[in-house]
Amino acid sequence: MPILIVLIGPTGVGKTELSLRLAEHYHTSIVSADSRQLYAELQIGTAAPTPNQLKRVTHYLVGTLHLTDYYSAAQYEAEAMEILNQLFTQQEVVVLTGGSMMYVDAICKGIDDIPTVDVDTRQLMLKKYEEEGLDQLCRELRLLDPEYYRIVDLKNPKRVIHALEICYMTGKTYTSFRTQQKKQRPFRILKIGLTRDREELYDRINRRVDLMMEDGLLKEVKSVLPYRHLNSLNTVGYKELFNYLDGEWELPFAIEKIKQNSRIYSRKQMTWFKRDKEICWFHPKQETEILEYLRLEIGY
Repeated sequence: MPILIVLIGPTGVGKTELSLRLAEHYHTSIVSADSRQLYAELQIGTAAPTPNQLKRVTHYLVGTLHLTDYYSAAQYEAEAMEILNQLFTQQEVVVLTGGSMMYVDAICKGIDDIPTVDVDTRQLMLKKYEEEGLDQLCRELRLLDPEYYRIVDLKNPKRVIHALEICYMTGKTYTSFRTQQKKQRPFRILKIGLTRDREELYDRINRRVDLMMEDGLLKEVKSVLPYRHLNSLNTVGYKELFNYLDGEWELPFAIEKIKQNSRIYSRKQMTWFKRDKEICWFHPKQETEILEYLRLEIGY
């Protein structure tokens, strides 16, 4: 059976370089599980693979979208599965890597078959959100789908709006579509998690933000300013510099907020990943141990 090596871990831990080395070791490709690296306009702030790294190993689902393109985890699942099925006709091992927890789960567990929202419904709900606010939408959700209302993050407009879109479009509750049954995959999944001591990780995150600023992150943020209302730009590194460009924050303060919010996000990622008992954890420098673990599991 083909093997999918899933390399995961918090932002800044060192997934990119190790994924390249694993792909080179197995003479294979990398499929990205990063929801922001999909966008061609967001290279610096998402730490997307560099041109040299893309030359070293063939990558899929990097820079394939534009900011105005609608995309969902369900679409990612369908597209990534199609790519994996094609790759496994030529290769026995493929590497999947990224820090987007929902995208990793989309491949490892599968997304429920929830209907795609039509354009009219999406525009209607966005208009309601803009005119009536999130609190009113939460009240509607409580009436239309009280079960989902009890578990959803009520401060996350994207989740609330999407649930209401399904309610409005289908006349059924969003909950009725959420089976949460794990899908069977035609390949074996080996999950490797990368971790570092908190102090070491935070230092890497801080230095990475400084490097992004040196590489032109502010210029990149200015170039996407007209699209700031899009969900794809509700992202650490961009929203803080939007506040600077608005004159609300001084630049040094905005940079510190990027570092702080990146550290907070890394903690959320680790909380999510640590629920998964299938992950085998290593320090990124334990490459020899990782390869030995894979050799024992794969056979070579």
